Amino acid sequence: MTVQTTSNTDNARRAPRVMLYSHDTFGLGHLRRSRALAGAITAADPSASALILTGSPVAGRFAFPERVDHVRLPGVTKLSDGSYASRTMGMSIDETTSLRSGLIRSTAEQYDPDVLIVDKEPTGFRGELLPTLDMLKSSGRAKLVLGLRDVLDEPKVLAAEWERKGAIPATEGFYDELWVYGQRDIYDPTAGLDLSPEVQARTHWTGYLRRDLGTIGEAPEQPYVLITPGGGGDGAAMVDLVLSAYERDPDLNPRAILVYGPFLSGDTRAAFEARVEQLNGRVTAVGFESQIETLFAGAQGVVCMGGYNTFCEVLSFDKRAVIVPRTTPRLEQWIRASRAEQLGLIAMLDENRDGMTAETMIRAIRSLEQQKPPSAAFTPGLLDGLDYVTDRVNKLLSGAAREAAE
Repeated sequence: MTVQTTSNTDNARRAPRVMLYSHDTFGLGHLRRSRALAGAITAADPSASALILTGSPVAGRFAFPERVDHVRLPGVTKLSDGSYASRTMGMSIDETTSLRSGLIRSTAEQYDPDVLIVDKEPTGFRGELLPTLDMLKSSGRAKLVLGLRDVLDEPKVLAAEWERKGAIPATEGFYDELWVYGQRDIYDPTAGLDLSPEVQARTHWTGYLRRDLGTIGEAPEQPYVLITPGGGGDGAAMVDLVLSAYERDPDLNPRAILVYGPFLSGDTRAAFEARVEQLNGRVTAVGFESQIETLFAGAQGVVCMGGYNTFCEVLSFDKRAVIVPRTTPRLEQWIRASRAEQLGLIAMLDENRDGMTAETMIRAIRSLEQQKPPSAAFTPGLLDGLDYVTDRVNKLLSGAAREAAE
């Protein structure tokens, strides 16, 4: 049997390939961020393709842009004690991690990416990415990028986490560039990390990743307030608060459209459904909306949690918003929301400052109409993240990637 090999000339002429790694042990944030990046990269270069490696159990429920596909890794779930377990396969977490690691490496071997973009975790889930990083770095052909959201956690907590995971040496040794999907003057997620001057010099603050408004469907009857806890896995308290507000005040308006998210389910969801039914149309609810952009576009205002992607949607659609951030297991959402409130971009409902009662939510919803939209406080480059990323990818592919970030 004759084995065909690809010549260097053929490699040079082939269409660009970008691989994105998204560990996805909880929620939708990592997958949605990778999907937005992949869509922008392939739209900017019609010859490019992108492949997303994701552990999200709901990846198949999303539509992916043209020339973007995904590989579903075996899922894992975080237990109440902080440990992890295989989501469905009946394997130990070590066996599941080993399986995922092998799938990632073999996919990288076959796909042979020109650029690998890693979301948030420098070594991957439980170090599963290290064999692939070592392989790609040794080959010297692929450019390796670590992408960080605007806020990770409190500096001291983050430093201890990165120490435990060996993230600093991995970042120093493997990655050609770091991209922070935010602005340095708003928040620096690397504060407290002992990164070398060389790594700091190749760190780029891209701006936030705007959501492509694209083709917007016909919005429901207006006016309404959109209620979204993102993926919903940690959104029960916020949903309960909103329903309590509409139950307590029969004159509260406008009506609310609630999107539970795919991870708010079971008995909790059933109890919420019964309460929604009693509100006689003043609140309507759906479980999952893959085209939530249409609901954002038509909303008078938004009540949401403080995840990165939801925050980007609030900015992109320029919607007056009340953010109810979670404070466990990380302070990430609270840090983001409090900083955004200081800048006049949104209003925040802080459990310590404001209290988490029906009355505070009633006031927050009633105040939305008088609130200034985020655009009143926009700074230059705030939503330029996707343009910045596509420019960096172009430079990486063309070999002009060694200049220091400005």
